[in-house]
Amino acid sequence: MGILEDVMFNAKAAVNAVGQKAGQIVDVSKLRLNAADLNNEISKRYESLGRLVYDAKKTENSSSDLVEECIAVIDDLYEQLDEVNDQIALIKNLIKCKSCGYENSQEAVFCSRCGAKLAKEEAPASQEGPVSGQPQETPAPRQSEEPEEKDPNEDQ
Repeated sequence: MGILEDVMFNAKAAVNAVGQKAGQIVDVSKLRLNAADLNNEISKRYESLGRLVYDAKKTENSSSDLVEECIAVIDDLYEQLDEVNDQIALIKNLIKCKSCGYENSQEAVFCSRCGAKLAKEEAPASQEGPVSGQPQETPAPRQSEEPEEKDPNEDQ
């Protein structure tokens, strides 16, 4: 009976793993659709901004208030898009390079595309290093400098 119980336990674990992976795929698909909708909305806003500027130039009217309003809406849409992309990266266990934007695995220390050091956002800096505002201690100079100067083999 022990072997049968082990097989059942492993089968249940495999089914749970497949279920979790399927859930992640569904979540990523929904987020990608949301990102596509945001990109379409951004494109429409750019088009309306272009029309607004064109009409203002054509009629020689000042539309700076409307232009500023359109720019604010586009900036807000870009922030929403960044949040969606960050959620996708989180689900897929990826970390985005701050230098080039390439998505690397969570275990990576350096970016695979540009070689920049990847910052881990999970660990707060205040827990690892000194409290901000306080100077770091510098290591004491090595005491081995004097014997190196007195070594007669160095002159040769």
